[in-house]
Amino acid sequence: MHRLSKHWGAALLLACLLTPAQLGHPGVPPRSDPPAFSPAPAIEAAEKLPRLRSLLVNHHGELILEQYFNGAHSKQAANIKSASKSVVSALVGIAIERGLIASVDTPAATFFPELRAAKADQRKQQITIEDLLTMRSGLEPTSNRNYGRWIASPNWVRYILNRPMVSAPGFGMHYSTGNTHLLSAILTRTSGASTWKLANEALAKPLGMTLARWPRDPQGIYFGGNDMEMTPRQMMAFGELYANHGRVNDRQVVPAEWIEASLVPRTRSRWSKRLYGYGWWIRELAGRPAFYAWGYGGQFIFVVPDLELVVVTTSSANPGSERGSHRRALAALVEEQVVAPIARAAGMA
Repeated sequence: MHRLSKHWGAALLLACLLTPAQLGHPGVPPRSDPPAFSPAPAIEAAEKLPRLRSLLVNHHGELILEQYFNGAHSKQAANIKSASKSVVSALVGIAIERGLIASVDTPAATFFPELRAAKADQRKQQITIEDLLTMRSGLEPTSNRNYGRWIASPNWVRYILNRPMVSAPGFGMHYSTGNTHLLSAILTRTSGASTWKLANEALAKPLGMTLARWPRDPQGIYFGGNDMEMTPRQMMAFGELYANHGRVNDRQVVPAEWIEASLVPRTRSRWSKRLYGYGWWIRELAGRPAFYAWGYGGQFIFVVPDLELVVVTTSSANPGSERGSHRRALAALVEEQVVAPIARAAGMA
């Protein structure tokens, strides 16, 4: 109430200081409102990207742009690649709220007795849930050049746990999907259900959708952190969930405290220097704070909280050598043709 009164007082003072002409009387053109967002420039830029499949923009809870490219359509699911890590993070937050996991400080060794073996590296016993969420476990990565050997192994969890330590837990980010796969294994063991079933019951159903099955490891554990499939609208629903502090209508689906904690920068990528929280990347877009789920090849869910803006893109999941240039062009499109004009229209540029 005081804030409202203050704004009205400022407006009244301004009115007293302005002349009648400045208030919009005849002879002086009235000040025009900022122009509304026009999707045409974004679509024009998107059409120049041969690997782009979809571009969706939701502003203030309204889908103001939904366009598909290069033969894609709205019902076509995309392999969201590592954007899956953001979904697994949400499931961990739900599991903690349900008491299935005590806290982010819980040691991973609680769920993997082999880490407590006498011959095990004692540093492995110090790895926590938070370390897995932030890629700071210290375990040798299973991504990039090690990825093929990992997924060809007969037991993915054992392979990860047997990796040597390359740093102490909690110090430095070593990007590795193995971290998130351990979280999927923990969710499976603590919930008594598969990660796929938990994701559908705890996330998808409240959002009014059903998630398709995605690949599993040789022991039947759903891949944690890769290869989930969603349609662009499903990705949008998940992004909107985070934009709305975890609520869908009157239901709190993901704890608001978890979302807040997830978006605190906790480490920085060694190779890209980008900030990372609990399964979400963090940056600025057109000067506004933003966070995003990022999947290989150009699968993105961008959330700009103070603009109430969510942007989804999907791309060819096999971008080849052009993935870097495509990603940069896509980021520029979102920043310059979507976020910046909406910020200007809101008077926040």
